[in-house]
Amino acid sequence: MIHMTETLAVQTVEDFLTADETAELTKVLDEHLAATGWVPVRPSEGTTPPDAAQALLNGAVRRALPALRRVFPSASGTDPWLYHDLKPGDKIRPHVHGVGDPQARPQRIARVAFNLQDAERGGEFHLDTYSADALWSDTTPAAESDYAPGTRLVHEITARSGPVKLDDLPHTRWICSPPPGTTVVYGTQLVHGVLPVTEGRVRKLITNLLA
Repeated sequence: MIHMTETLAVQTVEDFLTADETAELTKVLDEHLAATGWVPVRPSEGTTPPDAAQALLNGAVRRALPALRRVFPSASGTDPWLYHDLKPGDKIRPHVHGVGDPQARPQRIARVAFNLQDAERGGEFHLDTYSADALWSDTTPAAESDYAPGTRLVHEITARSGPVKLDDLPHTRWICSPPPGTTVVYGTQLVHGVLPVTEGRVRKLITNLLA
């Protein structure tokens, strides 16, 4: 049974990757980018890393599962990872994914983000919390879903679509600056984004935590 609090929780795993693993992941991705020539069309666009990178990250997830399950007890694994690359001027506008189809199997309960490289200035990840009712839909999962009775579901809201504009609602912003090697895991019903990069580059890997 998935409890609503799992979709609203935040957890960090320090030393998710060792310094040697981070260096190896960087090498694999640099070689992949050189071979493919991939350049994002927009800041939110990602590309799928090669198998060697996926294997390294998935091994880290397996090590981290005992710690993750203290906060996300339903966690069973992850989707394939995506790689994002942000340059000066890029940002990710506040948005919220929601749970998607609450009847789906497996179920997305959180997002997992690992910063391979931080910008020299700007580019911080942030979470925004709201008390406004407008964020929440009137939909509740069916009785046969994996969610606990009474679970509330947020609207899925992007910078371009959704029933409300997130910037118009009162909120509190929490800016996150994790130490190197740390992954940040945040519930899929939390609003989040990335502040504008002003100098340097943000290299980020993201996946879904599944139940």
